[in-house]
Amino acid sequence: MTAQPLFTALLASCLALPAGYPLSAEAPRGSTGPVSRGGLAREPLPDAAAPPFILTPSTHPIRAIHLTCWNAGSPKYRRWLDNVLNETVINAVVIDVKEFHGEVYLPGAASAKQAGAYVNAVPDLAEWLAELKKRGVYTIARQVVFKDNIMPRKNPSLGVHNHLGELWYDHGHTTWLDPYNKDAWRYNLLIALQASKLGFDEVQFDYIRFPTDGHLQSIRYSVPHNRQAASQALVDFLGQARQLLHPLGTKISIDVFGLTTSDNSGMGIGQRIVPMTEKVDYVCPMVYPSHYYRGEYGLPEPNREPYKTVYYGLKDAVRGLGPLAQKLRPYLQDFSLGGVRYGPEEVRAQIQAAADVGIQDWSLWNAGGSYTLQALKTAATPGPKPYVIQISTP
Repeated sequence: MTAQPLFTALLASCLALPAGYPLSAEAPRGSTGPVSRGGLAREPLPDAAAPPFILTPSTHPIRAIHLTCWNAGSPKYRRWLDNVLNETVINAVVIDVKEFHGEVYLPGAASAKQAGAYVNAVPDLAEWLAELKKRGVYTIARQVVFKDNIMPRKNPSLGVHNHLGELWYDHGHTTWLDPYNKDAWRYNLLIALQASKLGFDEVQFDYIRFPTDGHLQSIRYSVPHNRQAASQALVDFLGQARQLLHPLGTKISIDVFGLTTSDNSGMGIGQRIVPMTEKVDYVCPMVYPSHYYRGEYGLPEPNREPYKTVYYGLKDAVRGLGPLAQKLRPYLQDFSLGGVRYGPEEVRAQIQAAADVGIQDWSLWNAGGSYTLQALKTAATPGPKPYVIQISTP
């Protein structure tokens, strides 16, 4: 194929591994509650479009649900999924291929197997992906990047350290790969490459950020750390992923905190949504209403107002991203947290909010792969303009 020489060159330049590396190709994530900005003042997103940018409707919108590796490997769950694909608007799946504890579920991921990270959860993954593609199902590999509880223990030089030179642990006693460390990048890029080779249409990078919890003041990275350096490291990683995966026809997406749609500071974790979005095909803000503090967007309890929370968050994203907003594919909440039960009305309200902003592409998140199918029977169409104006922020 014509891309092969370029691919070979990129593999040599991007994936030159240190000695000893083989070359071959469930609580809600992010937090268990509202996202803290770590005391940083909000830096508004630039007003990228004046007059307001109008999204062009997707001709083939992606509407996905998240599956665990164990869902994907279960014959019983696959039969359930067949019914979902036949009876709802779902036409895409997000499948875990690497999780935050460091386990990797991709057959043939040699570097992960060498590190003791490979788990044979979906032995027939390539064959199943081929079957899904025949049905027109879009397949997305979800790969947790820097939160990793295996590789830093196996190779401490790749990990985040504390002021004593020991591995640093977050509040969950989990280690992290150093987002500045190029060898940590290469380990993850090899995994993404294997996902592409097995047939995934897209690789979705999650935990593409710096740590948010634990004794952050004791962290010592491999290079001087500041807000600009953190943001640039993530952008540069995505640039290498793009160079590697795009010639193979594999798209790239990123999961980012919901508040990045309204805050351009990087939030202390390096996630500046505009420069990151420039490097990828899709950006997936996790606009879960349960993850917003009281008072956000002027709402007393965002978790009890799923429509308004999602609407305001995505409206900010469109305003800040301008033409890049065509890449938005938000994650919506299909789980209950914080004392508020989410059912068909709450899930549907979020889908409607996205539609009213002009976004028909979305993914639903449930950590266990259990979904509210009553909310997914039909697609949402934008409501009348007066309705949108009526609920605008005071």
